[in-house]
Amino acid sequence: MNAHNAVERTARDCYGRLVAYLAVSWRDLAAAEDALADAFVAALETWPRAGVPDKPEAWLLTAARRRLVDGARRARVHDHAVRSLSVMADEADRFADFDAAFPDERLKMLFLCAHPEIDPSVRTPLMLQTVLGLDAARIASAFVVKPSAMGQRLTRAKAKIRDARLKFELPGTNELPQRLDAVLEAIYAAYGSGWDDVDGVDPRRKGLAEEAIYLGKLLARLMPAEPEVQGLLALMLHCEARRDARRDEKGSYVPLSEQNISLWLRPMMEEAERCLQSAAQAGRIGRFQLEAAIQSVHAQRAWTGRTEWEEIALLYEGLVRFAPTIGALVGRAAAVAEVRGADAGWSLLEAIPNEAVKSYQPYWALAAHLFKRMRKYEEAGDAYSRAIGLSAELSVREFLMRQAGEINRT
Repeated sequence: MNAHNAVERTARDCYGRLVAYLAVSWRDLAAAEDALADAFVAALETWPRAGVPDKPEAWLLTAARRRLVDGARRARVHDHAVRSLSVMADEADRFADFDAAFPDERLKMLFLCAHPEIDPSVRTPLMLQTVLGLDAARIASAFVVKPSAMGQRLTRAKAKIRDARLKFELPGTNELPQRLDAVLEAIYAAYGSGWDDVDGVDPRRKGLAEEAIYLGKLLARLMPAEPEVQGLLALMLHCEARRDARRDEKGSYVPLSEQNISLWLRPMMEEAERCLQSAAQAGRIGRFQLEAAIQSVHAQRAWTGRTEWEEIALLYEGLVRFAPTIGALVGRAAAVAEVRGADAGWSLLEAIPNEAVKSYQPYWALAAHLFKRMRKYEEAGDAYSRAIGLSAELSVREFLMRQAGEINRT
């Protein structure tokens, strides 16, 4: 592997862990990001000449903390800050010398990004960019906003952190529940971004779903009594259990209703059910438990051979009361269409404001499907065109083009 590829891979795989470790230790997000950026530049300059180090993460961590130390000295900060950095440097050196597991501070960093003085609307996007390494465009897609608008939000948030000199202090145990919602949202969005990579060819999202599940399991151990944590973990596990069934032997996309249930991973679905049962014992229903329950009903097809759409439609009714997101509203319309017909589903879909769905691909894919069922072929063709244009995955575009082609043969 050449040096440039090694830097690129390390940035993709390790950025979140590195910046989280530095930020937690230094308690300054902006300084940590700047130092890490300098370290990557140094790697691009050094590794082609000296060779790729055996432990790229340790090399970058050492380079970044040296820049933090140098910056602290130039700024003539108090002695205790330099001592703190020296301790961090010693830890980095120990990591470089021994085959110890790299310290994963990302879960801490997620809670730190939920600082009460950070605008609630930007906490989750900040986590996704800083801790999980997603770019502004991908984050914008998850929140159905323009990339430029999301970029501006993130820039303003970081400027406020810098200008207000916010220091990242770990919250006390009693403060964790108040910050939990934003953390759950970030893990959920990270999983969704990885899940959306149907073709598995986007290097920016490689391993993101697995990372989200890993963080979900860490969070479940940290907060075992929180039912929404168990609910989110159940949701991710149920979806992940079906990953291999999303494409056939030729690589073509296969929708959920047509998937080969023999490819679903039953042990993972059973683990998801245990998480969901654990959540139910708390007696506090929430968004992620309802989303997991919907996936649980879908999973039952592996045992019963049928999908209970009436039950799914009822669960969606509850979900839109807790969290009337665009995804939930579109999902409810799809379920109602299965139970009460395409006309009923379209009535719910049509009620969603146009501005909210103009760039939301699942809306247009469902609209096309319902129009076709209602024999409104012109409208179906237009909706298919919108859905195809909004699809980032080749296999999904090809599936929709095949569906659209059936209109011309009708």
